[in-house]
Amino acid sequence: MNASLRGTGRQYGVALRAVLLFTVVLGIAYPLAVTGIGQLALPAQSDGSLITSQGKVVGSSLIGQSFTDKKGIPLPQWFQSRPSAAGTGYDGANSSGSNLGPNNPDLVKAIDERKAVIEKVDGVSASQIPADAVTASGSGLDPHISPAYALLQVDAVARARGIGTAEVKKLVEEHTQVRDLGYLGEPTVNVLQLNIALAALDPAGNK
Repeated sequence: MNASLRGTGRQYGVALRAVLLFTVVLGIAYPLAVTGIGQLALPAQSDGSLITSQGKVVGSSLIGQSFTDKKGIPLPQWFQSRPSAAGTGYDGANSSGSNLGPNNPDLVKAIDERKAVIEKVDGVSASQIPADAVTASGSGLDPHISPAYALLQVDAVARARGIGTAEVKKLVEEHTQVRDLGYLGEPTVNVLQLNIALAALDPAGNK
């Protein structure tokens, strides 16, 4: 009986020491090491790829955000982001897509409504509107739009701000990111970075 108890005690002792060891190594030392390496090698990315404007953090280059009024109506002086199905929109804590199939009535209705808004705001026809302008990404956090959608908005943004179309188009071209390694993915435009550049170009219209 005593030998059995001693054996059981040794087993518990070994298990406890293993738990403590792995807690220290994997729960404390490893995260600190990875964080330290990240801060040294890629400090901006480690801190969330934050974007600052006029000395203030205004967002992240990895997470989209809305440029609409409180009723969800697009503000014409800003380039608009891709729609989001993450929470109430671009919610990093609720990343998700709509999970609706292409023939789902709710999705079809939402797309038609979005097209109608874009037609009105940008003064274009439905046939000119690219898919990313009316559909959400799988994560709901995509900060990018296609160059086609950005260029589609140029005239309306320039008109709303009273500045030259050529100047606004040049900003879009300057903020168009090419394919990774020259062949991976598609060209994109980061909407937040583009709008920050737009505000710098036209400070009086930054409202």
